[in-house]
Amino acid sequence: MSTFDVIVVGVGAMGASTCHHLAKRGVRVLGLEQFDIPHALGSSTGFSRMIRMAYYEHPDYVPLLRRAYELWHELEAESGQKLLHLTSGLYIGRPDEELIRGSRQAAEQHQLPHELLDRRELTARFPQFTVPDDHVAMIEPNAGFLLPEKVIATYADRALRLGAELHGREPVLDWSSSPAGVTLRTTRATYEAAHVIFCGGAWSDRLLRDLYLNLTVTRQVMGWVWPKQPQLFEMGTLPVWAIGYPDGSLHYGFPIIPDCPGLKIALHAPGPPTDPDRVARDPQPGDEATFRPALQKFLPSADGPLLAIRTCLYTNSPDHHFILDRHPQHANVTLVCGFSGHGFKFTSIIGQIMADLALEGMTNLPAQFLSLARFDKK
Repeated sequence: MSTFDVIVVGVGAMGASTCHHLAKRGVRVLGLEQFDIPHALGSSTGFSRMIRMAYYEHPDYVPLLRRAYELWHELEAESGQKLLHLTSGLYIGRPDEELIRGSRQAAEQHQLPHELLDRRELTARFPQFTVPDDHVAMIEPNAGFLLPEKVIATYADRALRLGAELHGREPVLDWSSSPAGVTLRTTRATYEAAHVIFCGGAWSDRLLRDLYLNLTVTRQVMGWVWPKQPQLFEMGTLPVWAIGYPDGSLHYGFPIIPDCPGLKIALHAPGPPTDPDRVARDPQPGDEATFRPALQKFLPSADGPLLAIRTCLYTNSPDHHFILDRHPQHANVTLVCGFSGHGFKFTSIIGQIMADLALEGMTNLPAQFLSLARFDKK
C-alpha cells in the first residue's frame, strides 16, 4: 500500500493548485483525478475566465483577491507562461442593481481604482454597447481574464516537476478516516495518507456523503459568435464586460482572443440542475437563446453568425459563496467546493489556503467567512 503525506482528490483547477502549493513546501503529495489531467468535463473550461477585484458578490473577497493576483504573477514568473491578461473591466447596469452597487461598494471600501460613467459617457467611450437611458457603467482597470485550460496544465506541470505524483483516470471509490490517518480506495489501488483534501467540484456531494453540503450542480452555456464589426471587439479595444439585471443575473463576455475564435458571451445565473455524470454536453434547443437576445439588444454590432456553443458546470452552494474548511468530524480531512460560478479567479490562493489548512490546521489568510460555520447560524 502506497503512503503519502497528503492526498488531493480532484485535480481540476483547485486541486492542481493545491498539489502545486503542497509540493512547493516539500510535501509528498498524490493527486487523484477521475478524468484526464486537464479535462473539459467540469467547471474550468471555455478558454477564458474573468478576474476582477471590485467584487460585487461581497467586499470580504477583496483581500483574498489581492493575494490571488500576487500569486498569479508568481506563477507566470515561475512557469514562463502568460496566464493573466489585464484588459480592464466594464460593468453596466442601473445604479441600484447588484452589479453596479456591489462593485462600487467594494471599490470604495477597499480604495480600488475605478471610474464611473453615465450613459452618455459610456456610449462615447464604448460605442459597441447600446443601453437604456437609465443605465450607468463602472470601469475597473485591474480586471481581465485568465486562460483556464492553460492554468490547470501549468499548475499540474509545476506540481509534477516539484515532485508531486498525479494520477489521471483513477476515480476514488471510497475513503475512511481515523486518528491514525486516511485510507482511500480507487479503481486501481489503495492509498494511505496523514491528510486528504477533497477538491471534487461538481462531484463533491458524492465524495463527502457523510457531510450534507446541499450543493446544486447546474448546466451552463457559453457561446461564441463572429461579430459584424470584429474590429470593435478585439483585445486592446474591448475590455471584459458584464451587464447586470434586476434579478441579480448578468450577461458577461470577453474580447476576441486567439485561443478560440469569436466573441464569447454567457449568462451568469444558475442553469438547469443536472447530474454531472449525465449532463447534456452537446448543444440543446434553447441554448443559443440564453445569449442571443442580449447580443441583439446590447451589442448589435456583435450579433453575427454562431461559431460554437460549449457547456460547463456550476456547483452552487446554498448561499452562492465558497465552502472551504476542515471536516467537522475528521481533523485529517479538508474540503473546498461550492464555487457557484465565480471561483476560478481564486484558484491561485485556494491552493495556498488548502495547503495551510492541511498542514497547519489553520490559515492566516482572511477566509474564515467561507467556513462551514456560517450555515450553523441559519
